[in-house]
Order: sequence, then structure tokens, then C-alpha cells
Amino acid sequence: MRSVGTKIGLLSLCVLALGSQLSHTASMVEEEEKERIDDWEFVLEELVDERKWKKSVSQGAAGRSFAPQVKVMAESMAMRSNMAADSIGFSVGGAKDGDNFFQNLKEGYLPRYSSLTYEGLFYDYTFDTGQEQKCEQLFCPSYARAVTRDIFSGDEDYYLTLGLNSGLSEATFQRKKLNLVVVLDISGSMSSPFNSYYYDTRGSKTREDAGKSKMEVANQSIVAMLEHLQEDDQFSMVLFDDRGYRAKPLRPVAHTDMAAITGHVLALRPRGGTNMSAGLRTGLEQFALLDSAVKDPALYENRIVFLTDAMPNRGELSKGGLFSMVRNAAVQNIYTTFIGIGVDFNPDLVEHITKTRGANYYAVHSSADFHKRLDDEFEFMVSPLVFDLELQVESSNYKIVGVFGSPEADLATGQIMKINTLFPSSMEEEEVRGGVVLVKLKKTGHGNAPIQLRLSYEDRSGRKFSALDSVVFDSTEPLWENNGIRKAVLLAEYVSLLKNWLVDSRKGCNDSVITPYPCFPYLKHGLVNPDFRPEQREMDSWEKRSCKMEVSEGYRKLFSLFGNHFHEEMMDIADIVLEKEMLVLEELSAGKTSSGEGKMDDWRVQ
Repeated sequence: MRSVGTKIGLLSLCVLALGSQLSHTASMVEEEEKERIDDWEFVLEELVDERKWKKSVSQGAAGRSFAPQVKVMAESMAMRSNMAADSIGFSVGGAKDGDNFFQNLKEGYLPRYSSLTYEGLFYDYTFDTGQEQKCEQLFCPSYARAVTRDIFSGDEDYYLTLGLNSGLSEATFQRKKLNLVVVLDISGSMSSPFNSYYYDTRGSKTREDAGKSKMEVANQSIVAMLEHLQEDDQFSMVLFDDRGYRAKPLRPVAHTDMAAITGHVLALRPRGGTNMSAGLRTGLEQFALLDSAVKDPALYENRIVFLTDAMPNRGELSKGGLFSMVRNAAVQNIYTTFIGIGVDFNPDLVEHITKTRGANYYAVHSSADFHKRLDDEFEFMVSPLVFDLELQVESSNYKIVGVFGSPEADLATGQIMKINTLFPSSMEEEEVRGGVVLVKLKKTGHGNAPIQLRLSYEDRSGRKFSALDSVVFDSTEPLWENNGIRKAVLLAEYVSLLKNWLVDSRKGCNDSVITPYPCFPYLKHGLVNPDFRPEQREMDSWEKRSCKMEVSEGYRKLFSLFGNHFHEEMMDIADIVLEKEMLVLEELSAGKTSSGEGKMDDWRVQ
């Protein structure tokens, strides 16, 4: 039996050993922290409030610590990746929401035409893709059929959905290492309130982010994004006003003092004009400085995230420069995500850019919503997996007359549909978020011979694949093969009606429209995709004031008529999320009416 003195001696040795170990651990942590440097380069005294900078480093804008614990984040991401083995599917590139449209409606503004897209609204919903067999490959297309009648014209309509399925799962999907360059607009227009129009003399302040400037929301959104970076990612930041500035060089996260960078981001203040091309050009220069091995697309995702309110007033009054740079960068496997900020964000420019390979677009509804979206979708947002998808319809009896749910709808030539990019997308209860593209067919001949569907695509390594399938429309009676296609048709009709309303309602308010398009043609032609209407919508001026939201009596009646149809379909489909679209229809059919001289009732049905 050991003596008390012996026990005390052993205890002392243990304490000394533990102290030594703690000292060694602390030394290692201290040494590791020494390797992390604050490489922020952008210093203009008028943009930096030193006291606020110090406070933001320790507390963050919301009173919590934004100091990224990089190792903890990496472990958390790995744990999250391994927790679920659920399958994932695909969604198309382009818009990932319709938030700018709904923001404007809520504030009483008339939204811009390009703020609402088919693919953006589809991404708010999950769809039964019609997949019947387990997918064992990267991409497995599936098809579902519908035969229905247009509620206005009574014409017989034929539809197919292209289901976007994948053999990947949340457990097996892993994004590549990321070279990320964030390009941020710090121009004067970013000082305006998030929920009002910069070129208006006044604006309401009723939203969650009332009182916050677009700059504050953008800064906090970037901080949320930085929390998703892992140690082997590389990160750079570029700012632009009249010129582009490199604020932070492209450097591994493992060697960067991310807490300090967070403080610098939160301290940024708006100034100057808006030269978007200068910002993108400076962002692309950061990739040019990389060794080719460090931007190898087989190992790295190379992405620019461009945050702006899209109101350039210097250097970018034409489409050419910015468009060309985004397209040329995509050829070099450098892809672009646009984040639209503020209720007055002008989406016209982005509508064209997001047709580019690897591009996508989000609208910032609020800093909190953006943070939540990134929590779920950041890995998917930066990981395009399928490119140059082409669907060829081989039939003497049918041709393609419309495509809904893809920004490249205008690339449908009658027999061929093209989609530039597919991004991974989550699944909920065996339905894929945004997981279908709707194809409208016109019957041009007699008989019900099978329609041959030839699909081709390539993966991110450039390998090419193809698949052959067939479908038969063996009945002219109403047919819904599943609720996925039924939901897609209903949402496409909903977007078509709203977009036609926007074209007609913006007459006399900022935009130039050639001829009126009164309601009665719906009864002859049915709901048409307004993207192919004859009006020419030109970006003649970026300095847009708001348009007050008003609904003519004719469109009020149309919204009421379509609302009844929508409600019946919603009940049959049994998707509770559709209630938010129903609410919009109810508000428009019973909402603000036109008043004053020159307003007309364009309803032509007796």
C-alpha cells in the first residue's frame, strides 16, 4: 500500500505532465494562429470606422461572434455530409428564386418583367420527376406526360416534363476545393434603403430589413458565405465603384485570419459610381495570378460571386463588356453567381447573363433569409455538374412550341431543346427541388406513333453521354401522369399570366412598349409565353424610378378567373406551398385598381 507522500508525489507529477501538455497545446495553437495573416489591402480612411471595425471583429453586426473557427467549420461540414444518405437531383442554372418580384409586390411597386422567371419559381417547389428505376449514373432523365385543355382558349395541349434525376446522394456528393472570388458593389446606390428605390425621392420602410442599407445587407450576406469555406479553399475579395480594387488576394483559408477579414467586410461603406465591368475584370485578374495546377477544373471549382444592385451609371450602359467577360470566363471554367440586392435591383442584365454556362442568380430578400439559404445550398450553388444538355424530339406528329423552367427557353428550335447547366438540388420525400423542365408540344400530324427522345450531355470533366427513350400520347382525354407535371403546368400558366400582366402594366412607366396587348387574345391563343411577344424591351436607361403597382379592371377579372382554376388544381395537387401563389392571385384580383385619366378597362369579353 502506497504512502500518502507517494500518492502526493504521483499527483504532482500528473499535474506537471498535464501542465506541460496544455502548454504544448497552447503553443501549437499560438503557432498555428501566427500562420494566419490579415491580408486585407483595401484602405481608404473615409470608408473605415475604426471603432466599429474593432467592435465588429469581436461581436459582429448581430451581436454574435463572426470569428470563423475554420477547423470546427470543416468538421461540421463533414459531419453534415455524412449524416444523410438521401438522394439528390438536379435543377437548371439561371434564377434560383423569384424574390425580387415578390419583394416589389409586397412593397406596392410594380415589379420589372425579368424579375419573375419560370425556373426561378420552379426552384421554390419540389416535383415528382416520374423516375421509376433507380438511377446509377450522374444524370438519369425521366419523362411524364400530360394532355389538357387551355382554360382560356380550350385548345388541346400536350406536355412532357424532363425529370432531372441523379445517382448521387448527399452522402456521396462532395464539392471540389473552391477558388472563390467575391466581387462587391460599393457604389453610392448601395447606401440606399434595402426596401426603396434609389432614384425615388422617397421610399417606404416596412420590411424586416427596414432601416438597413443595401450595403449592410450585402456585407452580412458575405460574412454568412465565408462561414462555409473550408481550410483548403482559397478566397479573394474585390470591390468596385468607379474602378475595381483588389481588397484581398486569393489565398488559402488555412493561412488567412478570417476573423480580421470579417471585420473589414462589415466595416465597408458605399461611395462613388458603378463600373461593373471594372469589378468583374479585377475579379478575373485574381484567377490569372493562380498557377494552372491550382485552378485545374478536375480538382477545383473556380467561381466568382458578384453582389450588386445592378444599377451601373458609369462604364456599363451597354451589355457587351460584362456579357463577353462572363462568357469568356466560362470557357476557362470560371463560373459566375450573381446576387441581386435590394427591391430596386435591376434584373434585366442578369436575365441575359444567367444563360451562360455555369451561371446562376439569387435575389437577396433579407440578410437572414440569405443566411438560411446558404446554410442549405452553398455547396450546390458553386458546383455545376452537367453541361450542354440537349433534348431532341424525333417525331413527324409533334414539335416543341414552348419550354418552361429553363433560362435557355429561346434555344428551343422546334425539335431541339438546349440547357447549358444543371446544378445539384436537394430532395424532399422523393421529390426534387426545381427538378423538372416543362416542354409544351403541338400535334402536327395524325396518329399516335411513339415520340423518340434523344438526350445528350457532358459532365464537368468533358465526358459526353447520351440516352434514348420514347413516349406515346395514346389518348386525347385529359391525362396527368403524375402530380409533378400537373404542378409544373399550373405554375407555368401562373408565371405566363403574371409576366403578360407586367408587360402590359409597365406601359408608360419607364419601359418602352410598342403596342398594347389587351386581354382578349388569351381567348384565341390561350396563355402564351410572353418572352416571345413582339414587344422589344430594351435596357435604354439604368436609372429607373419605381412604378406604382396598379391592376386594370380587365386583368383583375383575368386574375379572378385564373384564381378559381388555380384553387381547384391546388386542392387536387395537395401542395400547401401553392397557397402563397393563391394569395398573390387573390390580392391582385381584389387589389389596387387603375384610376385617373388615360386608364382603360381592357377586358374585351361580353
